[in-house]
Amino acid sequence: MSAGQRLHGWLERQWQGRGPATLALLPLAGLFCTLAWLRRQAYAAGILRRQRLPVPVIVVGNISVGGVGKTPLVIWLVRHLRRQGWNPGVISRGYGGRAGDWPRPVGADSDPAAVGDEPVLIARAAGCPLWVGPDRPEAARRLLAESDVDLLVSDDGLQHYALERDLEIVVIDGGRRLGNRLCLPAGPLREPPGRLRRADLVVVNGPAAPGEAAMELIPTGLVQLADPRARSGLEDFRGRRVHAVAGIGHPQRFFRLLQRQGLEVIAHPFPDHHPYRPSDLAFDDGLPILMTGKDAVKCRPFADARCWSLEVELQPDAVFIERLNQRLQERIHG
Repeated sequence: MSAGQRLHGWLERQWQGRGPATLALLPLAGLFCTLAWLRRQAYAAGILRRQRLPVPVIVVGNISVGGVGKTPLVIWLVRHLRRQGWNPGVISRGYGGRAGDWPRPVGADSDPAAVGDEPVLIARAAGCPLWVGPDRPEAARRLLAESDVDLLVSDDGLQHYALERDLEIVVIDGGRRLGNRLCLPAGPLREPPGRLRRADLVVVNGPAAPGEAAMELIPTGLVQLADPRARSGLEDFRGRRVHAVAGIGHPQRFFRLLQRQGLEVIAHPFPDHHPYRPSDLAFDDGLPILMTGKDAVKCRPFADARCWSLEVELQPDAVFIERLNQRLQERIHG
């Protein structure tokens, strides 16, 4: 395990409690929260300019760092909106992308190293117009100029207040929740817990509390990276030892999912958005290698027949769907 991985694991543990390390960082956390509040108020007061687009905007985001399940929700949301008669597009930051020019479009065959891993995964799974760039309003304008889109979904855009939004959906990890409820760096929060009261919908990846909706990721099968025509079910690996590779915000969720399906997991956690190299998968025991879809878009160019990507399907509860459709009617149709 690298020094970066050990530091990440240590931070995760600290952020679940209030030990000496987190208490020592409370002054910095207070400053971070204050600056976040002042920035939000500056947009609300018009001191910083918000930009309104000619189409409705739905923001999907969170108030904590680390993976919570936003990407599967964005994919599900695009498909749901399409069933409702919309022609949605997606904009994203393109985090981790090293392209020299922004904004730029993303397709199923785009290079994750240039535009980011999550946008490529969304483009492949949702099949909708998608543009990325650090200036989200500009990315949105370019997308609208190039595509016949009548609604935009902003992936991980909760804190990007320069873009006006019609609907906010906040995602929470059901296991870690809000950790110790402190702002960075003493805790995992980008904004104070009270920010949740301003969101239209709060959905939990796992068990939900009163007033929240719930969603669940259901594994649907495995796809071989070397030959996507080759498919398998998790039941075919039940009782077998496998290498599990995860470079996501919360790798343990992936490992536990495989263990619940009866697999004997050799866990290999990597930092979120890890830039994989062939050496990362150089296990010399011949065992199968299972990974998330987000990892697969980066590993496919050098993967062999041992490498499989787990496909999942998001299943929101009836409460979420009902509230979402109601908000769409109130905020957009109405």
